Amino acid sequence: MNVLLSSQPPVFPHHHENPRLSPQRSASPLLSMANRKRKADDDGDETMSPLSSPAISARPLARPSKKVRSNELTGRPLALPRLLETLDASQLRMVLERICDHHPDIGQEVVSGAPRPSVSSSLNVLRDYHNKLKEAVPYGESSPEYTYYRVKEPLVALIDALSDFTPQYLPPTETQPTTSLQFLDGATKLIHELPDWEPQAYRHHKETAYDDISRAWALVITEAGKRGGGFNLHTGRWDQTLAQHNEQSGGRLGTAMSAMANSVGWMGPGANAQGNSSEQHSILNQLMSGAYGSPVRVGPW
Repeated sequence: MNVLLSSQPPVFPHHHENPRLSPQRSASPLLSMANRKRKADDDGDETMSPLSSPAISARPLARPSKKVRSNELTGRPLALPRLLETLDASQLRMVLERICDHHPDIGQEVVSGAPRPSVSSSLNVLRDYHNKLKEAVPYGESSPEYTYYRVKEPLVALIDALSDFTPQYLPPTETQPTTSLQFLDGATKLIHELPDWEPQAYRHHKETAYDDISRAWALVITEAGKRGGGFNLHTGRWDQTLAQHNEQSGGRLGTAMSAMANSVGWMGPGANAQGNSSEQHSILNQLMSGAYGSPVRVGPW
């Protein structure tokens, strides 16, 4: 009866708790909070650890690949890229020429795939040959025979190079007269600088070079004269340039001078009135028809 009338409410145990264990109510609140904080920190560290993350632990770590080195050291030739790094332009040309000689199909592919040489690049090659010729000239006084013997090889190399490069800039291979004339102008200057031998027997190299370059001038001038009656030759002052070259050569460019006279002679002061009127009328017809300056076909096709 006293139990039922007690002033304190009865305490019933939780159904999850052990009814035999009584809670420790005598523990300090601060100590309890510290324990809870420490446990939370431990749980957080364990939860946020990269090693415990299932996403990271499941992914394999990327490691840099190591070059396998052999303990044995033995000689071996250079690889092709390293070998090419050691070769200069002259050596590369020699190697390429040998390959093209042994494999003509590769040589044809190189010829068809290589860009056309510019006038400046071709003249630079010819100047290199000319510099080798000047370097071969002996110092001091020497006999013409000995001088010719010293310079014969680079002299012949220069003449051969002139013979090989000149057709590249002639029609129908080269369709622009200005480009052709620019090359011929530079090539003729190099011929002027060839030595003048006292014995007539040693002059045939320079005489042959003048004859070849004169015929090249005549071909280009004749084809250019078909475009507007040679008006472009006169406006570009190529007639004056050729006259200076002919004077410097001692009149050896007669073939080229004749071609120039036939192309632009009507523009000179000595042209007769009838020929002048006829050529001007021809140019006027080309201007009216729109054919002035148009490309002219060369050859049988």
